[in-house]
Amino acid sequence: MTTRPFRFGAVAGQAPGGEAWTGLARRAEQLGYDSLLIPDTLGTFTPFAALAAAAAATTRLRLGTYVLSAANRTPGQVAWETRTLQTLSDGRFQLGLGAGRPGAEADTAVLGVPYGTPAERVARLADTIDAVGDVPLLVAAGGARLLRLAAARADTIALALPAQATEDELAAKLDELYEVAGDRFPRLEINLNVAAIGDELPPWLRQQVGGEPHGVGFLKGTPDEMAETLRKRRDRLGVSYISINAYYLEAFAPVVRILAGT
Repeated sequence: MTTRPFRFGAVAGQAPGGEAWTGLARRAEQLGYDSLLIPDTLGTFTPFAALAAAAAATTRLRLGTYVLSAANRTPGQVAWETRTLQTLSDGRFQLGLGAGRPGAEADTAVLGVPYGTPAERVARLADTIDAVGDVPLLVAAGGARLLRLAAARADTIALALPAQATEDELAAKLDELYEVAGDRFPRLEINLNVAAIGDELPPWLRQQVGGEPHGVGFLKGTPDEMAETLRKRRDRLGVSYISINAYYLEAFAPVVRILAGT
């Protein structure tokens, strides 16, 4: 389906201190990861400040939000922060946007901003895209309204599926995207997040993903076996940008070595 080369991102949101955070960024770069990605929650670092620190500690690593909740900031605020970080990182920033996530409404209550209806949040996201201008753009999308917007405006689409989704459910979502993207579909990079690797999950992660490790959000086997799973998925479905929980940064590195850039 695609000849787009693999790239890999590490998703992280916290560290004990500045040296640990910048050390994580440097290690991700050393291991061949393409990007460091940070969520947008009140339980993690504020994204732009953390990514600026990571940018200062690295030279090649790309930096991305994964993903900003549209309700948390005005379009003008996002555009301002984006211009700054794109300059300070020498063009290594990719803006990731979404219309919200489970728990995002509670964050907006603390921040003192309205969460809005689904339609209002999608409209805010569209306004934000207009405001930021020419920047590499990732949009997280699952519902029909967001898929249409992402298909028309994004460079990368992060498929909003539960970790336990099956290969057939992933294929169905991509079929839906194909229908709305039309001629633009071949230009879209498809991202899928891997929550964990292996057969056993630490208790905190089992609680976070809400179940056992089965589905497209999990990878099992040897590095060669995991690499083959990802190759087959790319060949069948076009998924070439893989993000992974930074808890598995070292354990997943052999797969990165096998596949990155191929």
